[in-house]
Amino acid sequence: MKSTYASVISLIMLIAASAYFSATETAFSGVNRIRLKSMASDGNKKAARALRLTENFDKLLSTVLVGNNIVNIAASSIATVLFTTMLGDAGPAVSTLVMTVLLLIFSEITPKSIAKEVPESFAMFSAPFITLLQTLLTPINWIFTQWKKLIAKLLGVEGGGAITDDELITIVDEAQNEGGIGENQGELIRSAIEFNDLEVVHILTPRVDILAAEIATPPEKFASIFKNNHFSRIPVYKGTIDNIVGILHERDFYEKMYFDKTVDIPSMLISVEYIPKNTKISELLKIFQHSRCHMAVVVDEFGGTVGIITLEDILEELVGEIWDENDEIISEIEHCDDGGYIVSGVASLGKVFELLGIEEDEDSQAVTISGWLTERMGRIPSVGEGVDFGGYRISVSEATPKRVVFVKIIKTAQDNQQPTK
Repeated sequence: MKSTYASVISLIMLIAASAYFSATETAFSGVNRIRLKSMASDGNKKAARALRLTENFDKLLSTVLVGNNIVNIAASSIATVLFTTMLGDAGPAVSTLVMTVLLLIFSEITPKSIAKEVPESFAMFSAPFITLLQTLLTPINWIFTQWKKLIAKLLGVEGGGAITDDELITIVDEAQNEGGIGENQGELIRSAIEFNDLEVVHILTPRVDILAAEIATPPEKFASIFKNNHFSRIPVYKGTIDNIVGILHERDFYEKMYFDKTVDIPSMLISVEYIPKNTKISELLKIFQHSRCHMAVVVDEFGGTVGIITLEDILEELVGEIWDENDEIISEIEHCDDGGYIVSGVASLGKVFELLGIEEDEDSQAVTISGWLTERMGRIPSVGEGVDFGGYRISVSEATPKRVVFVKIIKTAQDNQQPTK
């Protein structure tokens, strides 16, 4: 009788140990390492111990699996002996059935479900014993580590690399959906992640929209330009806009005009930075910081002016549009009553497609919706012309002989992706 009680108590202890190992495996598999790092940085020693275990997950997993298999095998063996003693030849079959149910409910489903809900808490709880057991099982873990390396080499399996930008954005999306961060915070983080990959050609003010002045322009004309357009800086060119020689600052101009009573435009020009159109905006930001300049001229391979870009353009990629009290607020994408959109021709192609849920056109080199439409048509389209793409009709609503000014986008029933009139 005493041996029966001892067997039952042993079974209960072994099932509890199996539950512990199962919960530990689930907890460390789903633990948020960033959250553990944050708690460890705040001085939480339990979090720091759990974090150290996650740094060598293969060793941790080997320890947990070895421990779990030992207690499961021991529990099954004791149960077989116990039920054979009690039931004779039917003992092994009954033992198998009972232990399967007990282990499934109390050692697998229940502990893993609990650990999944609070992985960090359970990881910190289990870390001390797992650390001790990991030390005791060091020889066995070493054997399993070498075995894993051999199998990985035979199968040509490589370890996972560093986390990618797309994975980071997915993490941000999940955090936003779960309420961990707000919509504005999520958008700012996504903009920061994509910041390094963006080139100036995607956000510059194109050549046709540049407001510039010839260096020989009379001072009163410069005063009129500053007054009517509310710009603090004006590019100044010599001969043609392909030869921008400097930037005239409104403050310097008025100081000379009203205090010195003389205006010598060439002497007031600030040197300008020339950059190729494939320059990353993160690199340009460093250039601006070093040169203390707020405007650069984007040039092509022939030295011609492609456009200009300012420090404000870069900041807007991070925080969204910045409007001052003199700006006329213009929306690049406006929703229409018929369910469609009116889109500015200079709107970013990527942003428009993202808004509409259209997959990226990998064959296109265009950066704006007008450039994409022109590229698809093979010429500058006229008002009313357009294409069907991605389930939308994308057509010209306003144009000049030189470019598309506004585009109308409306949902269609089918997508044949062919230019039509």
